[in-house]
Amino acid sequence: MRLSTRPIAALLAALALTAGLSVTGTPAAARPADGPAAAEASEVSVAADTYTWKNARIDGGGFVPGIVFNRSEKNLAYARTDIGGAYRWDQAGKRWTPLLDWVDWDRWGWSGVASLASDAADPDNVYAAVGTYTNSWDPTNGAVLRSSDRGASWKAATLPFKIGGNMPGRGMGERLAVDPNKNSVLYLGAPSGNGLWRSVDSGVTWSEVTAFPNPGNYAQDPSDTSGYGNDNQGIVWVTFDERSGSAGSATQDIYVGVADKENTVYRSTDGGGTWSRIAGQPTGYLAHKGVLDSETGHLYLTLSDTGGPYDGAKGRIWRYDTESGAWKDVSPVAEADTYYGFSGLSVDRQKPGTLMATAYSSWWPDTQIFRSTDSGATWTKAWDYTSYPNRSDRYTLDVSSVPWLSWGANPSPPETAPKLGWMTESLEIDPFDSDRMMYGTGATVYGTENLTSWDSGGQFRITPMVKGLEETAVNDLASPPSGAPLLSALGDIGGFRHTDLDAVPAMMFTSPNLDSTTSLDFAETAPGTVVRVGNADAAPHIGFSTDNGANWFQGSEPSGVTGGGTVAAAADGSGFVWSPDGAAVHRTTGYGNSWTASTGIPAGATVESDRKNPKKFYGFKAGTFYVSTDGGATFTAKATGLPAEGNVRFKALPGAEGDIWLAGGASTGAYGLWRSTDSGATFTKFSGVEQADSVGFGKAATGASYQTVFVSAKIGGVRGIFRSTDAGANWTRINDDAHQWAWTGAAITGDPRVSGRVYVSTNGRGIQVGESPDSDGGGTDPGPDPDPGPGPEEAACKVTYTVTNQWSGGFQAEVTVTNTGAAAYDGWQLGWSFPGDQKVTQMWNASHQQAGAKVTATNVGWNGKVAPGSSAGFGFTGTSTGAGTEPDAFTLGGEACSVG
Repeated sequence: MRLSTRPIAALLAALALTAGLSVTGTPAAARPADGPAAAEASEVSVAADTYTWKNARIDGGGFVPGIVFNRSEKNLAYARTDIGGAYRWDQAGKRWTPLLDWVDWDRWGWSGVASLASDAADPDNVYAAVGTYTNSWDPTNGAVLRSSDRGASWKAATLPFKIGGNMPGRGMGERLAVDPNKNSVLYLGAPSGNGLWRSVDSGVTWSEVTAFPNPGNYAQDPSDTSGYGNDNQGIVWVTFDERSGSAGSATQDIYVGVADKENTVYRSTDGGGTWSRIAGQPTGYLAHKGVLDSETGHLYLTLSDTGGPYDGAKGRIWRYDTESGAWKDVSPVAEADTYYGFSGLSVDRQKPGTLMATAYSSWWPDTQIFRSTDSGATWTKAWDYTSYPNRSDRYTLDVSSVPWLSWGANPSPPETAPKLGWMTESLEIDPFDSDRMMYGTGATVYGTENLTSWDSGGQFRITPMVKGLEETAVNDLASPPSGAPLLSALGDIGGFRHTDLDAVPAMMFTSPNLDSTTSLDFAETAPGTVVRVGNADAAPHIGFSTDNGANWFQGSEPSGVTGGGTVAAAADGSGFVWSPDGAAVHRTTGYGNSWTASTGIPAGATVESDRKNPKKFYGFKAGTFYVSTDGGATFTAKATGLPAEGNVRFKALPGAEGDIWLAGGASTGAYGLWRSTDSGATFTKFSGVEQADSVGFGKAATGASYQTVFVSAKIGGVRGIFRSTDAGANWTRINDDAHQWAWTGAAITGDPRVSGRVYVSTNGRGIQVGESPDSDGGGTDPGPDPDPGPGPEEAACKVTYTVTNQWSGGFQAEVTVTNTGAAAYDGWQLGWSFPGDQKVTQMWNASHQQAGAKVTATNVGWNGKVAPGSSAGFGFTGTSTGAGTEPDAFTLGGEACSVG
């Protein structure tokens, strides 16, 4: 469904958009401002549990279309991604800190960031325009998020239209800008013909600038009827000339870029009251960036014949003299010699007249970066030909910290491996350091700290500056009982064998290289045997390994295959069943040398194997479950009445024949979690699970008789990651409101070797690894406790208090309370006194009171019960004029706790 064009002006004039959401924390989930965070949690009786979360390290993996440095504070920088949230640079650790992990399932689109703005007048303020798609794919409208503590907590103003962080043109910008002189004024360029919007109260409310004359008209593909390619890319950047204002007085001269090839730049000289097209501007192109060098008075435009980020066949760079009104083409190459568009524009704030730009859409043989030190009169290139195909580079590129960036390629000159990049829409010179520059690509963030060596004839050193930024879409996960602890199937970069969860893998899967791996499996009793399938431009679409994924060889495939689909390995590795895109379900008894079509199962069915009987395979499609007992040669329809709509995923329990768990469905029909103990002949639905989307298994908890079951589900009205150590009789939520990662429905699996460990897929935040605070199975519901509670005289507890983040005037902390006694807590209150003048501002997963230095944190409804050996956790942000010093003493119910 296409979003309608600009709303009625009278309606918009009457509309006051308020901060309808208060998004706190390492925030609690987005929620109504007047509703306490924890009060909306589950009413289901589950025990408290506190997991720690981290990424399985990959370092990068996705498109970074925007990097923003603050203009008034050194080392304060942000990065935005198209589907994986926003990040803040941590200079001490030289890594990126994620800021939007709190985005919840229902508002998953807010993980797409179309623009970022950092406030130069008050560096604590940062803003993000969020939303992933402007068409029906994204169920929610966009929003402008605002933070007064550098992204540690957020509030949101929901917009009356959608925002497209993953739409065509997403590398242009920035669409969102803060007036550098009067920081209560912000502008937002909207997509889809929704015009230019303004806030005069620091992003709390927004209204359309009805005087702005042009909402844009360019669409990537007007013939597309999906609302994706045919969406009007709208207004794409806003730039202030800070010289035309003074502190506390609104900037008068404002420049706006529009997706209109004939009218791409507009200006206001009266603080946004009136607007006009600038005469003499270049036509036939879209201005991807508009950056003003306030020292020289030059406004620079990088232009392309399309909106990017993939396309672009011609481009130019123009300069506008804001004093004389003169335009000049300052392009580094002749128009006839371009086969790419220009973007990635930045000026050196320490060296007026120095600027850089990228050839963002130059895919072969490499991207190009241009640099001028004389306001565009002359340029030099990052690389050039000596005698074709040989080239000379002004840089060295060291990817040893992220070795997979070479893609395992060994191309012929003039191509190189690793490449300088592609989709290079963002490039920024540090405004405080002429030697530091960062730029985003389709897979990473590169940077240098000796950039000016370029000008002196030396080579500048480029390395990945991407640690902490994890932006992969995860399609499937597997954790074998031996070998590597984790195998991943990823979009765009294929997948990895993760031998160390804290180290970047050396290389993605190769032989074959798949653009996206859609499914993988290992033989349960012979885990050295692994199979994976995925999407590629041509055959092969399947690979096999006999050494647990360390090395691969390509398999043949049935005719007609167009994509990966799903694949299953027999429990002993003796055969495989493949349900590819474009062809029927097939089986092989070797490693894909020949394939035979299976009978009795429809094309497109999801396939899995029994984890004990090597002859038994399972399939599912459109509400019907299918079973094969002859190695996938023939299937028989069994259970019916299962979800006929939505995504359905199922797994068979390792080591047990015929024990199958099935999750999926849609809100318009059957939706939930089912189990079969008779090989799919019948299924029983779990009545307490309202919705479920993926299911997996891990090592049984200490004392448990059944393997731990993990689900991404909705239980007791709460969306989250849950585990059960008693075959689904009781469930524990193991993530919290600060760790939700938007959509987590593709895959989940426990680790068969580490009790409590779970691997969770995300769609843009990589692989999340959850570690249990204990491995004794204490996380399930202990049931009614005859003891009324721990009472002051029986308190037995251990507290860990960790300051996880600090900034000027504030800090963030996480607290874990562990029950070290013999009786369960049935409600708890933790007390402490702050050193200095620290004060709690926001708290999640607990409520709080503070009187002077004394703080009392009280459980919320869903985490009041804490079984012996289990833990409850909460977090908060606070203010302090000094460092966030940790308290050294805590009490539970009046009795002292140990601290560790």
